Amino acid sequence: MKAVILAAGEGKRMHPLTYTRPKVMLPIANKPIVEHLLIELKKAGIKDFTFIVGYHGETIRGHFGNGARWSVRIEYITQRKQLGTAHALKLVQRHVEDKFVLANGDILVRAADIEKVLAEDNITLSLTEAADTRDLGVVEVAGDKIGAIYEKVAKPPSNLVNAGVYLMTAEIFPAIDRTRESPRGEYELTDSLQMMLSEGYAISWVKIDHWLDVSYPWDLLEANESLMAGIEEQNLGAIEENVVIKGPVSIGKGTVLRSNSYLIGPVAIGENCEVGPNCYIRPSTAIGDNCHVGSAVEIKNSIIMQDSKIPHHNYIGDSIIGEGCNFGAGTKIANLRLDGKDIAVANIDTKRRKLGAIVGDSVQTGINANINVGSLIGDHTYIGPGAMASGVVLPNSKIF
Repeated sequence: MKAVILAAGEGKRMHPLTYTRPKVMLPIANKPIVEHLLIELKKAGIKDFTFIVGYHGETIRGHFGNGARWSVRIEYITQRKQLGTAHALKLVQRHVEDKFVLANGDILVRAADIEKVLAEDNITLSLTEAADTRDLGVVEVAGDKIGAIYEKVAKPPSNLVNAGVYLMTAEIFPAIDRTRESPRGEYELTDSLQMMLSEGYAISWVKIDHWLDVSYPWDLLEANESLMAGIEEQNLGAIEENVVIKGPVSIGKGTVLRSNSYLIGPVAIGENCEVGPNCYIRPSTAIGDNCHVGSAVEIKNSIIMQDSKIPHHNYIGDSIIGEGCNFGAGTKIANLRLDGKDIAVANIDTKRRKLGAIVGDSVQTGINANINVGSLIGDHTYIGPGAMASGVVLPNSKIF
């Protein structure tokens, strides 16, 4: 059976992290979101994939190629204009058999739950319970069949939400042909499915146990923490004397841990990194390839993307740092309000008591610069010596 992966979207709610990459390529535990999905689909027995790409599709093609590295086969279809999920699915009609799996590329699920979907015979949706159904598709059920599908309604009729993994059959395509443009200007798969329900077609559902949806940048931290909990200890690099490691730590090829560094797992460090001396890496931290974390640096519960340098007397907590950043000595990121209340970002309640900053690519800071809690820092921003950055900072800004 083939899996079709929807990976064409930008993910505007993920700005500034998606200015230069599609949402599905954001790293969690040092792998892109969609790579985790591919691995779980392969565990469920699928080895033939079609990726529908669009926004920065070259990033996905460059990372996965033909799939040989994962012992799978991957082909690509380009959705040149992102006109919705039904439009995307229409593009693969000639590339699939009667039954196939469809999955949103920005979700995290497990193989055991995918197998539940594969065990069905007709069109089937995966559902899960959500405490907060905002920005999610809510589903009403009647026994083992779907009753109705609602997209982002103010008063949802249930707490069951569409988890984004489907078993599809060729019967979906006539409905897609008749699907009209939504108020959002898109052709949406849920409208096609609702049309089939209205016409008496029986659509099944299965409840899945493990599901993570990453809608906003800070959701990456929760997902990272969850995936890091199962990390396996490995050392493919070099460890100097007097390094203390507690808990599972994964060290990539060519990486050096220098003397007197203290690491508490789970921690993942990519390839060709230099860590230490005398630094403190705390749990649920993922550091990408070609990074430098130096003397008297403390990092906790954060994602550091590849090619970034945090070399001297820095503190980073509960934050996401983009690619190619360079922090001057003494740069600090605050991650806790003085009053201890939950942190809001751009007037959105994150429901997190601790949250540092979301920093885009190629951001530079001078010595003793500071970044306030809940800040969004756009790409190519320069924060001068001793300056304070706070709130939403647009790309290419200069703060003195």
